[in-house]
Parts: sequence; C-alpha cells; structure tokens
Amino acid sequence: MKTLKYSRQRESIKACLMARHDHPTADALYAAIRQEYPNISLGTVYRNLNLLVELGEIQKLTCGDGADHFDAVTTPHYHFICKNCGQVYDMSLETMNNINQQAQKYTDNQIDSHMIYFYGTCKHCMQKKAQ
Repeated sequence: MKTLKYSRQRESIKACLMARHDHPTADALYAAIRQEYPNISLGTVYRNLNLLVELGEIQKLTCGDGADHFDAVTTPHYHFICKNCGQVYDMSLETMNNINQQAQKYTDNQIDSHMIYFYGTCKHCMQKKAQ
C-alpha cells in the first residue's frame, strides 16, 4: 500500500469528525474546519473525507436526503434517520451477525457486509409536534 503523506488538514478533519456524534455532512464539517483553517476549500474537505473512507478510517452514510453523512465509528452498527429533521442517530441495537448468511441463501453473489437504516420520527420532532 502506498505511504500516505501527513496532512494537518486531513488530521483536523478526522479529529473534528471524531469529536462529533451527529453524523455531519461535508458542508457541516467544512464550516467547522474553516474556523481553524480559514483558507481550506470545500473540495479539500470532500477529497480528504473520501480518502478517509477509502482507508477505512471513517464511514460514509447515504441516508436518502441527497447529502452524504460521515461517521467516525467504523465498527458495525445501525442508524436511525428522522424523516422530519434529517438527523442521523446511532442505535445501540446489537448487530445481527447472521443476516449476511441468511441473505446469502437468496443470491449467487458474495455478501461481505450489510448496512441497515431505520426511518421514523425522532423524539425531538415528536415533542415539537405535541406542543
């Protein structure tokens, strides 16, 4: 594997993502990073996020809202997505390790992993609606 040159900007992007638990978009990370690196471009943020995804250091989540979200937690886990506000939450649901084997019975393709999203209304949106 090719040796990757150290980048303060990349490390800052990764540190910013690791400090957050809200599964931000590239635009949200860009806004946060600009405080430390005012000259950083949105393209640099996108390139570095995609590189970190390729390296397996972060996850890219495609939640159906048109924007990719990013997650510093790379261990298998599930997500809840609020259909009202678009917020993405980690779920403490135990991973279903046998689902790959179950799905494998229905395809000739090789299944290596899975990603599951649950959609609904978050408690904050339900509280707002109740008021």
